Amino acid sequence: MSSTDVELGPIDYLIVEWPPDKEPTGEGLRHLVDLTERGLIRVIDLAFVKKEEDGTMRGMAITDLDEDGSLDLVEFEGASSGVLGEDDYEEAGAALEPGASAAILVYENRWAAPFAAAVRKSGAQLVATGRIPINALMDALDQLEAAEA
Repeated sequence: MSSTDVELGPIDYLIVEWPPDKEPTGEGLRHLVDLTERGLIRVIDLAFVKKEEDGTMRGMAITDLDEDGSLDLVEFEGASSGVLGEDDYEEAGAALEPGASAAILVYENRWAAPFAAAVRKSGAQLVATGRIPINALMDALDQLEAAEA
């Protein structure tokens, strides 16, 4: 089987940081569960880390974040493909402030898999990807609106 025969969507990652004075509450997890149940994404890796005050990184256990008596991430327990390595945790740590905790999520955009497979079969290849931060998009739209006024 060649790479053009594999129906795999684009793979993305994101890191969500909670500042030192905030703790993960589990809010937002139902949306992650919904996205996976509807087949829009597939969780490849999900890890929770904390950056200590001295800059070292440590893993955090999957816990009952909202204290309702059940594990909030039980659906994702063991969601570890091995894609995330020690160097990835260190790189994530560089983006975090000391004392902060974070979730690192690697996921497949399953909704795009048929399109991605079709273009690979046609001989096309991905040559660039990117992401526009929400704040940058909002700023650009505000500037356009101001220019039209």
